[in-house]
Amino acid sequence: MTEERLQKVIANAGLTSRRKAETLITSGRVKVNDQVVKTLGTKVSEHDQVTVDGVPLEKERKVYYLFYKPRGVISAVSDDKGRKTVTDFFDQVDQRVYPVGRLDYDTSGLLIMTNDGELANLLMHPRYEVDKTYVAKINNIPDVSAQIKLRNGVEVNGRKTSKAKFSLISTDHKKNTAIVRLTIHEGMNHQVKKMFEAVGSQVQKLSRESFGFLNLEGLISGQFRPLSHLEVSQLRNQALGKRV
Repeated sequence: MTEERLQKVIANAGLTSRRKAETLITSGRVKVNDQVVKTLGTKVSEHDQVTVDGVPLEKERKVYYLFYKPRGVISAVSDDKGRKTVTDFFDQVDQRVYPVGRLDYDTSGLLIMTNDGELANLLMHPRYEVDKTYVAKINNIPDVSAQIKLRNGVEVNGRKTSKAKFSLISTDHKKNTAIVRLTIHEGMNHQVKKMFEAVGSQVQKLSRESFGFLNLEGLISGQFRPLSHLEVSQLRNQALGKRV
């Protein structure tokens, strides 16, 4: 009989992410066979009845979407300030989906939406190196020294980032601005903005144009499309193939 950790079972049911599932457990909102369970790591089988806030956990069909997030939208399932969230674009989707990782409120671009907690954790975990490419407009033209620093890694939040790919797309010498492309595989909060700050640049506009092999081709801001079975498989294999 196969057993899995309770938080994983909750996440895989599409109810929430694994991290939030852990909070549900420790808050006493989860029962296994009518008994409140607050211990993380508790294992359950398919024969155990799991309820969250009194509602039985049902296995939900896994769905996967590629979403072109607009600027001015929160990468969350809800917002206490009443701002528009990424899930507002998925009202017609039967399953409860949530974003894999996040993009800042003022950042646009590619975001994966799913109810597959296992894949979400795989893609977000720092030991899995999935490339993410961003295009940014910055307030100056980085010199050779700044470009080398970005490629070799800069100090952000007290630690050095991994090596990155950097290229200049265009420059405007009259306005002293540049359009640049940066590819990283880490996912620290505000990492791209902070990397540019570390070399004396301020990001004025930012968009994520690709995640792994996925890109936004064929979509406009606010649109989404389902990922194919092949794309989901390739995404999972790409992450696992780069495991450290």
